[in-house]
Amino acid sequence: MITGKEYIERIDQLKSEVWEAGKKVDEPLSKHPAFKGAIKSQSELYDLQNQPELRSIMVHEDKETSLEIGTSYMVPRTKGDLEKRRKMVQVWARHSAGLMGRSPDYMNTVLASFVSSVSLLDHQPNCFPDHLLKFYKYAVENDLSFTHTFISPQNNRSSLACLDEDITNARVVKRLEEGIVIKGAKLLATQGGMTDEIIVFSAPGIQDSSHAFAVSIPSNSPGVKFICRKSFAGSEVPFDSPLSSKFEEMDSMVIFDNVLVPWERVFFYDNIKAAHDFYLKGNFVPLTLHQIVSRQVIKTEFILGIAQMIVDTINISEYQHVQSKVAEIIKGLEASKALLLASEHQAAINKDGVMLPDRIPLYIAVNLFQETYPRFTEIVQLLGASGMVLVPEQSQFHSAIGDQLDHYLQGYEVKGAERVQLFSLASDLCMSAFGTRQTLYERFFFGDPIRLSQHIYSSYSKEGPVSFSKEFLSEKS
Repeated sequence: MITGKEYIERIDQLKSEVWEAGKKVDEPLSKHPAFKGAIKSQSELYDLQNQPELRSIMVHEDKETSLEIGTSYMVPRTKGDLEKRRKMVQVWARHSAGLMGRSPDYMNTVLASFVSSVSLLDHQPNCFPDHLLKFYKYAVENDLSFTHTFISPQNNRSSLACLDEDITNARVVKRLEEGIVIKGAKLLATQGGMTDEIIVFSAPGIQDSSHAFAVSIPSNSPGVKFICRKSFAGSEVPFDSPLSSKFEEMDSMVIFDNVLVPWERVFFYDNIKAAHDFYLKGNFVPLTLHQIVSRQVIKTEFILGIAQMIVDTINISEYQHVQSKVAEIIKGLEASKALLLASEHQAAINKDGVMLPDRIPLYIAVNLFQETYPRFTEIVQLLGASGMVLVPEQSQFHSAIGDQLDHYLQGYEVKGAERVQLFSLASDLCMSAFGTRQTLYERFFFGDPIRLSQHIYSSYSKEGPVSFSKEFLSEKS
């Protein structure tokens, strides 16, 4: 397991091709204003792995190899393993208040889900299960960090889009002796450029075999370009931008300009069935959902804390509508925790000996969070009201008018600077560009919420409840 310093050094040495604000980034990424806050925060996560008091949670001894690896890479074999994975995720999530959706444990979990589903690739055309197994071993031995991309650009999302001539989506254009060549673009690589590797795989529903592939390549591979959106990193003064200055994970489009992927880095290609089965029949869904909900529980706890601190700071706890609003967050928190624990309690071993959490409670938890998170941020806005807008910078309090601001902006038993610092935190979460991106991110985490609801409806077993109800119809009066 690497340290935070080693992580930063590796990312800076890669010199991946990253474009931000119309310019190619030439300086070390850890020094660039758009990346340095998130890179520093991520490095602190790696340091947490190495703290002796956290070893029982953050470290896993792999019995097959006798290697000590990060728990985030662990393939769970028991319910105890699932509990350990949850605790590991929440140690890291607590450090970032759950605001780093692409902290290393997410993609490490994805890789663990892939390697534990490797049997789906056995004896299938253009599939290389041995490549995946070797790469997983390499990744855990070097504690690699990953971003990923699997979404096609929004050029045409109509039902007849399949009839268009494709000119943008990343696809295999050549099959050479050295490997496959990929050309085109993919969305939405969060942390693009600030990880060792990028995993590229296909989402279900593709109709062209050239789009059906899964690979992992170094982020600095020739021809790979990360094109960043506008940075949402706020002021470097923590008082003014307490969250966006530390946890702004850059999102990027990835352009593959005739990128050669060596065969040993190809897991499968030109196989629509493999792409479909690997995503839907493999372990990707239950294991990644378990990681996601574990993080979202911590994020909800953070929001509840902010909401209650606002209530206390301006002394509004006696109002019924205030109590009702905060209770909404409490209900959301306890529901997410219960669904997460239910998924572990109802976990079962699959045919490959992997302990998988029950999908249904996790699907419901994620779908619920898609609906409730925007409401939670709205509640914080409603509780803070005008105080969410009037948040002077720290420099104002250090100026000649600082004493006046302390007086006129005071809260209940706190001076103005202390009250504004809290409201600055709330504003950064709910009203800044960083905060609104967080809301959009959670709205669509794991896909469109309507489609997810449809999947819950179609996959949930309703025979028992229906039979139960029919008994009352058949009873004689």
